[in-house]
Amino acid sequence: MAALSLSSGDVADDLSRYIHAAAGDERRFEIAIKGARCAGCIAKIEGGVKAIAGVSDARLNLSTGKLSVAWHGDTVQPQGILRRVRDLGYAAQPFEAPALLDADAREGRVLLRCLAVAGFGTVFIMGLTDAVWYGADLSPALREGFFWLAAVVSVPVTFYAGQPFFRSAWSVLRHWRTNMDVPISLALVLALGLSLYQTAQHAQDTYFDAAVMLTFLLLVGRYLDFRLRDRARGAAQHLLAMQSLLARRFKPDGSMETVAARELAPGDRIFLATGERLPVNGTLLARGSEADLSLVTGETLPVALAAGASLQAGSIITGAPATLLVTARVEDSLVADLARLLEAGQQTRNRYVNLAEKAARAYVPLVTGLAALVLAGWLLAGAGMAHAVTNAITVLIITCPCALGLAVPAVQVAATSRLFRKGVFVKSGNALERLAEVDVAIFDKTGTLTLGRPVLENGAAIAPDVLQRAALLARGSRHPLARALADAAGSGPMAANVTEYPGAGLEADGRRLGSAAWCGAGDAGQGSGLWFREGDAPPIHFRFKDQIRPEAKALITGLKARKIAVEMLTGDLAGPAGEIAREAGISLWQSQVSPTDKALHLKSYRARGLRTLMVGDGLNDAGALALAHVSAAPGSATDVSQLAADLVLRGDDLGALIEAVDVARKARRLVLQNFGLAALYNVTAIPLAALGMVSPLVAAATMAGSSLLVTLNALRLVRP
Repeated sequence: MAALSLSSGDVADDLSRYIHAAAGDERRFEIAIKGARCAGCIAKIEGGVKAIAGVSDARLNLSTGKLSVAWHGDTVQPQGILRRVRDLGYAAQPFEAPALLDADAREGRVLLRCLAVAGFGTVFIMGLTDAVWYGADLSPALREGFFWLAAVVSVPVTFYAGQPFFRSAWSVLRHWRTNMDVPISLALVLALGLSLYQTAQHAQDTYFDAAVMLTFLLLVGRYLDFRLRDRARGAAQHLLAMQSLLARRFKPDGSMETVAARELAPGDRIFLATGERLPVNGTLLARGSEADLSLVTGETLPVALAAGASLQAGSIITGAPATLLVTARVEDSLVADLARLLEAGQQTRNRYVNLAEKAARAYVPLVTGLAALVLAGWLLAGAGMAHAVTNAITVLIITCPCALGLAVPAVQVAATSRLFRKGVFVKSGNALERLAEVDVAIFDKTGTLTLGRPVLENGAAIAPDVLQRAALLARGSRHPLARALADAAGSGPMAANVTEYPGAGLEADGRRLGSAAWCGAGDAGQGSGLWFREGDAPPIHFRFKDQIRPEAKALITGLKARKIAVEMLTGDLAGPAGEIAREAGISLWQSQVSPTDKALHLKSYRARGLRTLMVGDGLNDAGALALAHVSAAPGSATDVSQLAADLVLRGDDLGALIEAVDVARKARRLVLQNFGLAALYNVTAIPLAALGMVSPLVAAATMAGSSLLVTLNALRLVRP
């Protein structure tokens, strides 16, 4: 992404196309931020921008890298906002989605190149150092030659592969600030510098391998972090793509034209064929039809609609082709609302400060300050510069952030590996930390607590021969209820001349199977299900219901045993919702809940200080999944829901959530133990290094030992 160059002579009109008018005289300016990686970055950027006179709000979404700034009237100039963010040490330019996606792709390629170079360097340097350490009969000249060869390779490799850390460290240092990349960069540079000095002095020990290997390991973590952030953006992008549709709009003369959905305005009339998705909110005109409202309600069964019915964007016409009156623009539709909910949820999660980040905040100033004190102390004591610098470097090496940096990732790797074998895919880096803190578990109904597939409920009350004759027609349709009826009847033939009438039903040989109106059931048959009529005989009603998952009750019981309250939110009607809640053992539930209401419900819990686990599978759950403290989706969930969730249950078995909670709680205990081990190691080793009682080689060895100890402790999670 090319940086936007602004000089003092620039005027506000240069950025006017990036300023959006909101309600009243409010103005909004969206900025693409590079270099922000943690909750501390969010607080620093938002606080700095809000300090600008006139700015009323500033919100940074770490996943998308977008900073949204609001003010009223003409009180704020966008150039000033960009300068403030850059002065804080971050790259900033007006937000443009295509350019940002290109920049993200380039960032990923750069990280991969750096990782590949570091990997090559690690293998090469380790080969050389192994030859030195284990080659007892090496001559001093050959040993020194190996060291110089290691220097020729490791110096360019480290400086090239370490670009992400060096650039980040410089961007904050030049503004008199620090971050975790500062001590990392310092340790890399000093390890190389000391190794070059030792080689020039014909010493026996160098640390080229430590510099290159540390670079490689840190790049692995940085690339995984990039991939997680890149995946987090996918859910909102997937939803927004649903708005990039074409629509057929009626002209005043009655003919149709194809236009982009964003061109539709309230009052336009559009035509949708069977199977097409509604791009905007609208009202059904002329005649009734059927629609799949799963985006709105989460229920997969088509719903019969009369003329005048209101439909939300994202609904799919499954019955007869329909004409609709547009009632809202694309940006005011339910799909746009869900995309905004996803972004708001990602922003909320980005504010979560994990244990490693809290420890890092204290680590950076403490270690760098301590090394400076050691250097000054030895100089004041009369030691030579080389001796003082060596002791200061020893302190930096012995307190290198490896153990601290591994304390959390080592546990996360062990925990996620164990859960993967149990069918749980953990997507988010700190999802397990958040899962360990959960107070309330909230479940969707259809497709989550239930199988999401209708089954015939009153089959025992219907004569077997009637069921078989109805199945002759049902086997000729892909309608969910027809398929359920055919499954109940078992395998068999299909009527040869079945005709399907969209929105009505099926007909063959004087028999009809379909809606109440189609089969002449009258007002008494307006409930859900299918009706079957043969000639003039009274119609027969087939009722269907969704089956609860076999593991649902045990799951709810297990969560309650772990002091986690359970609730169910569903867009379904009160009758079927209450029945499933009773079967599952859930006493607290709500029905006919819209996606927006689900999000508001989760926000209310957060305002009360409660941490929620949201489990859902539908498009209508995506916003709630993103807003929850932590979220999970079954493997059968929609792509958007799986993208929005922190955990995906690969095998569709919800019972694995119990294992996930137990592993998350144990992982948190092990992380705290690792921090304790790292702290104990530093308290013991730092005084020895500061007093000059430890050489840099011993410091490197003990540093590696502390990392090994942390890793071994984390591996306890692998055991059942």
